[in-house]
Amino acid sequence: MGFNDTSLPNFPVNDRFVYLNHASVAPLCPPAARAMQALARDCLENGSQNYSAWLKTYESLRIRAARLINAHRDEIAIVKNTSEGVATVALGIGWRPGDRVVGFLDEFPANSYPWKRLAGRGVSITWLRPDSSLDAIDEACRGARLLAISFVQYISGFRANLNAIGEICRRRGVFFFVDAIQGLGAFPLDVEAAGIDALAADGHKWLLGPEGCGILYVRRGRLDEIEPVEFGWTNVAGYNAYNPGEIVLRPDAGRYECGTLNTIGCYGLDAAFGFLLDFGIGNITPRVESLAGRVAAGALDRGYELMTPRTPETGSGIVSFRKPGVDTSMLAARLHKQGIAVANRRGWLRVSPHFYIPTDGIDRLLEKLP
Repeated sequence: MGFNDTSLPNFPVNDRFVYLNHASVAPLCPPAARAMQALARDCLENGSQNYSAWLKTYESLRIRAARLINAHRDEIAIVKNTSEGVATVALGIGWRPGDRVVGFLDEFPANSYPWKRLAGRGVSITWLRPDSSLDAIDEACRGARLLAISFVQYISGFRANLNAIGEICRRRGVFFFVDAIQGLGAFPLDVEAAGIDALAADGHKWLLGPEGCGILYVRRGRLDEIEPVEFGWTNVAGYNAYNPGEIVLRPDAGRYECGTLNTIGCYGLDAAFGFLLDFGIGNITPRVESLAGRVAAGALDRGYELMTPRTPETGSGIVSFRKPGVDTSMLAARLHKQGIAVANRRGWLRVSPHFYIPTDGIDRLLEKLP
């Protein structure tokens, strides 16, 4: 099933805005909003009398998240956000002085700061450009312990070749970590095909879910290499017996959950995963590529420069552009007043449409560009 302007799902936000800011905070998809509203009403009227349904939702979320990335539910932890997922891996590994990380320039701080802080443990970082050649990445991985990269760069929109980088990491014996928040939900991601060892993503961007609820994937064979950095009553096996005893970690990725979960967030994120799975990422991706490509072509036609060249292999749902003499901060504010949601990031106008946006919304944006 493909999408055209007559077969798009109904998002109420389309009646109010041209919403082209999914790389920031996306509108909730309707099923996520309904699920959260239903739980709020249930808690208002019944307290926790339906707690068993909460447990089923946690399990459904793990299963659906695993299905989307071709993992096993035992490899999924429910976390607050991408930052918590990154920090869990960065701080939980037993680093040794002299270890080295391969990182990439211009990363979002969540996938930069935790690795930089490892300097206090004697860990160094080799920094590469996001568009570095595979040969350069291969050379940098020689002797490294971990490579950390974003699936999609948050400003430029450059989409990494995860399968090729994963092959390098496997061959070099390097732990492969991916910050997936700017691509998961819009582009296919297969942790097995890419050989990804750990991955984190929050729900509030391309997954069309709520803020404050995300997932951390850790490959089963790597679980014992990452110690929980936050510890509470739910990190341990048999935690629901409420009987403190010997501390034995849960056998699955749930060992990284240190307490009560964001239940209403889990309801929303579970529904969002279900929404995307029902439509199919394979159907969503071409629509995202088409809309973003239309933005890029239109900006170029109007004399703007793209932050990074757009190709079928590296393009994403993010397009950033600028033009001499145009203040992108003022332009973003003016577009907002005209009902068009975009973002200004470091002097670039960042536009990020999802699959449900009508094509004429892109044309409306382009018409407003000076």
